[in-house]
Amino acid sequence: MQNILRIVIVGIFATLSSIAWAEEFKPAVVYDMGGKFDKSFNEGVYNGIKRFEEETGVKVMDFEVTNETQREQAMQRMAKRGATVILGVGFAQADAINKVAAEHPDKKFAIIDVSWLDQPNLRQYAFKEHEGSYLVGMAAALASKTGKVGFVGGMDIPLIRAFACGYVQGVKKVKADMEVLQNMTGTTPAAWNNPGKGAELAQSQIDRGADVIYQAAGGTGIGVIRAAADAGKMSIGVDSNQNHLAPGSVLTSMLKRVDVAAYETMKDAMSGNFETGVRTLGLAEKGIGWALDEHNAKLISDDMKAQIEAASADIVAGKISVHDYRSDSSCPN
Repeated sequence: MQNILRIVIVGIFATLSSIAWAEEFKPAVVYDMGGKFDKSFNEGVYNGIKRFEEETGVKVMDFEVTNETQREQAMQRMAKRGATVILGVGFAQADAINKVAAEHPDKKFAIIDVSWLDQPNLRQYAFKEHEGSYLVGMAAALASKTGKVGFVGGMDIPLIRAFACGYVQGVKKVKADMEVLQNMTGTTPAAWNNPGKGAELAQSQIDRGADVIYQAAGGTGIGVIRAAADAGKMSIGVDSNQNHLAPGSVLTSMLKRVDVAAYETMKDAMSGNFETGVRTLGLAEKGIGWALDEHNAKLISDDMKAQIEAASADIVAGKISVHDYRSDSSCPN
């Protein structure tokens, strides 16, 4: 009887301890311009957060930034509300999270698309977008019938130049003399959320002969996808799998697994295995890839798939080195 009572008491204390610990763990995420349902970068993060919530039952506090001044304000507000881990989405939140993390050394912070900060309580995620862009560049060149393909970027920054440069290298790998038309949407954060401008730039490239257009432009890219579909041309999605947005018209999507970064951040913080520092994810780490599903299966032939997968394996093995624009602000092609 005493043994049974002891077991019951131990069980009660364990349960109470678990409940108390769960109450202490308060995760938060601050989405950037475009919102968590932008069907691209932010939504990729949201998918990782949703997976975490569904698996654990823990609700993640969130905020969607609509202007630049809100980034730091939102993080400070989360910290004051008791958040124990705060995830910032996107390089534009670097200054804000750097300041807030320094002011709250007892809390954990993480940020996606940043690798240059130096706070002891901060985890940073960087991605090898140029590797995935190389693969979809090959796909574009293999699918093109006009010998011209396009690229529409969002904000004109080194990160997006890296997407473009990787894409050009992949295109040129297939056909050295193929022309790649390029446009950036703008030079301010508004460039991420202007689908009308995206459609306009895509149509301009189509008018000049491009029949496949890769977009790396956040919410603006939705306009690129729609314009290509309306014109009977093909587009390439980015960040999330966007094949379903225009089935039969989206050739593929360059996958940037920000969902994995978001999920890992929350799970590690919850389990007590949160490590700081920079984590760089590329093809080898399965943090980058390309999408093949029922929505684009008819657009990707067996030969195209074989060539792309062979190149992916060669990149992982070091046989193909994809130049990163960010390393020297130049592109070899």
